[in-house]
Amino acid sequence: MSSFTKPLIAKHLDGRLWELTEGFEYYTDNTAIQVPKGFICDFASIPRFAWSIIDHPTGPAGKAAVIHDYLYRVGKPFNRKQSDQIFLEGMEVLKIPEWKRNIMYRFVRIFGFFPWRKYRTQYQTIT
Repeated sequence: MSSFTKPLIAKHLDGRLWELTEGFEYYTDNTAIQVPKGFICDFASIPRFAWSIIDHPTGPAGKAAVIHDYLYRVGKPFNRKQSDQIFLEGMEVLKIPEWKRNIMYRFVRIFGFFPWRKYRTQYQTIT
C-alpha cells in the first residue's frame, strides 16, 4: 500500500521556493522514494489565478507535489509518465478530491514536458 511515512518539514526561502529541513519519504509499489534534506522545490506550479479553485501550491497536495518535483529532477528510476502517475497516486493517498487531482494530473501531463526536458538537459550538461 502506498503511503507517506514522514511529515513534510520545509522552510520558505523566497518567492515560491522551499527547502526541506528534514528528509521526506513516500512508498509506492515496494519502492521507497527518499527526498533528501536540503532539497529545494516549488511544490505545485499552480498559476496564481487558479489558487482559489485548485488550492495554494503548498496546500493539501503539497506532499505529492514535492515527490513529483524530486522525481522530475533526478529522472531515476522513473520516467516522466511514471513520475506523473506517482503524483496522481500520492494525491489519492492524501484524499484530494478526484476532480482536483484529475485537473492537476492533466496539467502535469500536458505541461510537464517543459520542466522534464529542462532537467534532462541540465543533467546531460553536468555528466
